[in-house]
Amino acid sequence: MDFSIASILALDGLTNGAVYALLGLATVLVFTVTRVIFIPQGEFVAYGALTLAMMQAGKTPGTVWLLLILAVVASLMELVERWRHHGQPLRALRSAAKTLVPPVVVALVSIWAAPQQFPMWAQAALSLAIVTAFGPLVYRVAYQSLESATPLVLLIVSVGVHFAMTGLGLLFFGAEGFRNPPFWDYRLELGPVALSGQTIVIALCSLALIVMLYLYFERSLRGKALRATAVNRTGARLMGISTHASGQLTFTMAAFIGALSGLLIGPTTTVFYDSGFLIGLKGFVAAVVAGLSSYPGALLGALFVGLVESFGSFWASAFKEVIVFTLILPVLLVRSLGSSHSDEDH
Repeated sequence: MDFSIASILALDGLTNGAVYALLGLATVLVFTVTRVIFIPQGEFVAYGALTLAMMQAGKTPGTVWLLLILAVVASLMELVERWRHHGQPLRALRSAAKTLVPPVVVALVSIWAAPQQFPMWAQAALSLAIVTAFGPLVYRVAYQSLESATPLVLLIVSVGVHFAMTGLGLLFFGAEGFRNPPFWDYRLELGPVALSGQTIVIALCSLALIVMLYLYFERSLRGKALRATAVNRTGARLMGISTHASGQLTFTMAAFIGALSGLLIGPTTTVFYDSGFLIGLKGFVAAVVAGLSSYPGALLGALFVGLVESFGSFWASAFKEVIVFTLILPVLLVRSLGSSHSDEDH
């Protein structure tokens, strides 16, 4: 291996690592606020890329119909729960309408816009809106009533949600893979390395989102409320912070990050209905490196995972996935040796 090959592999690893960093940040965010190890994070990635592919083909994405179904189910659950606990019909109807109206509006706009062949940036924005709307609905349907359950129960639910979303992805998109066109058709030669426009877009979008998340958690009231929920759920509830609202907001952000990751990675690889699982697992490895608690650690872990994957594919392409996922073992070993107690001690 000479310097030129090493440079190309390093660039490829950092590019993939930037996407894994977003997924790792989303995994840490969801776990710290809701205690949910969100395995279906990768499905948002696949849904984002494939929804844009359907838009490019001039077809209404199947995710629109799933969005409508979830919106109806979530609104009915909200209506029944509010009516049962508060006994105020108008308040219950208002809460149900608040759950139902935004996704229905997004779905109706998507049904109208899909055959219009709008510019790619408009299709990408609409795809982002469709998949982002899944976040609070998935939380409301699958997790909100179980927010006091143990992490093991929440993990089992996550596995079920993952299989459901994967099967629905096969139903809506089929077994055929899709590869989207790049957002920026540009090429910059830097010695032995050719820097594509899509690589620049991935780097800029990842950096911008990380900065925005930092400012959101440091400067905004809602961001500080999420941090308080992550530190102490009971204390946050006593201070008037709704854990339901925190969970829905967290899943909304996770869905947005997953959809954006799908849009970014779509032009670099062929995405299938089940491709999100492996991509999401690599983000999970980055989160595990960070102990599921540190955002800077997840960022550094994701870049490390990207570099290991890139160089591993050069030396042993048939085992690159094995090499990446084996990274979890020494990390877990070091953390287990350094841990002085477990949850059962309390």
